[in-house]
Amino acid sequence: MVRVLVTRPEPGASRTMRRLEDQGFQPVLLPLTETVALPVDADAVADNAAAVAVTSANAVRHAPKEIIAALAALPCHAVGKRTAEAARAAGFPSVSEGLGDAEALADALAGGFAAGTVVYLCGRVRFPAFEARLKAACIHVRAIETYDTVAPGYSDAAILARLSGQPVEAVLLYSAKAAAAMQALTERPALCALFENTCFFALSGRIAAALGDVADKEIRIAPEPSEDALLELLQVRR
Repeated sequence: MVRVLVTRPEPGASRTMRRLEDQGFQPVLLPLTETVALPVDADAVADNAAAVAVTSANAVRHAPKEIIAALAALPCHAVGKRTAEAARAAGFPSVSEGLGDAEALADALAGGFAAGTVVYLCGRVRFPAFEARLKAACIHVRAIETYDTVAPGYSDAAILARLSGQPVEAVLLYSAKAAAAMQALTERPALCALFENTCFFALSGRIAAALGDVADKEIRIAPEPSEDALLELLQVRR
């Protein structure tokens, strides 16, 4: 049975674990990032806010209730299915669902707003293209950072125990931060042998690039930034 290392944080890690088990893989959970809530001032909401944009489910999961209440009457534009589900669960009654691409969402918003501010619920660590596209279209963006992404500090012993000292055949990478952390793990003398024959599966080219100099490693990139595409790639590799 193929052992697959799942590096995404909870609660997504457990969902992925169940999907992998259903498909006949042996998942091993090793979240290389975790999200923590940030303090948010309820007065941060712009007076002329016209819409809400969300490109990460964590942004609404960690948003204070006061912020959600202040924004709930506005249309909420989510980057994809999971984010839309999280927005509805958080209290947004009117949520539109994108196809999973943040830049495409920005382009859609740029064509739909002539005035007002788009409130962007987001993390402290984020890819700048979404905001850059809106600003280039002269759309005012008010970014409200509701969470931060940090890297857990695993010891060699903790990782060896988690992996039972056995090599890993495949690693799933969902973020550039996790990919950079993964690269650091492969360079540790006590761990490098576990990843000698590993195939890395990245959600995007940007994430794959964050692996750095791993020319001797096998890297596969999902054709679209979705877990369905990533797991389909894993099935083909098997």
